[in-house]
Amino acid sequence: MIDQQWVSVDRYVTEQLVPQDEALTAALAANAAAGLRALDVTPAQGKLLHLLALIQGARTILEIGTLGGYSTIWLARALPPAGRLVTLEAEPKHAHVAQANIERAGLAHQVDLRLGPALEILPQLLVEYGASFDLVFIDADKPNTPGYFKWSLQLCRPGALIIADNVIRNGAVADPATADPNVQGMRRFFEVASKEPRVSATAIQTVGAKGYDGFALLRVKP
Repeated sequence: MIDQQWVSVDRYVTEQLVPQDEALTAALAANAAAGLRALDVTPAQGKLLHLLALIQGARTILEIGTLGGYSTIWLARALPPAGRLVTLEAEPKHAHVAQANIERAGLAHQVDLRLGPALEILPQLLVEYGASFDLVFIDADKPNTPGYFKWSLQLCRPGALIIADNVIRNGAVADPATADPNVQGMRRFFEVASKEPRVSATAIQTVGAKGYDGFALLRVKP
């Protein structure tokens, strides 16, 4: 469900507040040319991720789900010169396109793209990084979101911010009878988050060019 007014407002906000540059525009064009599904965050949402990373003062960022690297670029641009972003992608084709987009944006020295199933790579990151990430962005396959969240908790420092995308699912997340595995994954995520004493959490609904959905925001308690 996409309302034309939502699209118009999204376009207006982007034109006023979110100027696109060559690297971001080229990333979207490359994704489309490679036949990647148009699942990237909108420009306004990308800018939101960028601002949240800046507000957080993030020096280490973990992204679960790279796709073509559009959100990766937004997040990596918020890092200080010595900052690091690790992004995980299960699909080789997506990773190939994303790596080219990241290199074109001049961010290859700060972005570590890991290819493979995230639930296999996350334990390795715990060995390498410990609980040191300042921000985690979860935007991968939705049925595994509860597992990604549990690993994120282990990888985050106290005070870190965890952001999960696509949690509202066109409002279906409120339907207990749903058979959609993507919605079921988000309902399990909410159940896990609601019982987790280590975080303070909320979710916001969003409308725009990508329809009706939303983000969950969770802060790891100090």
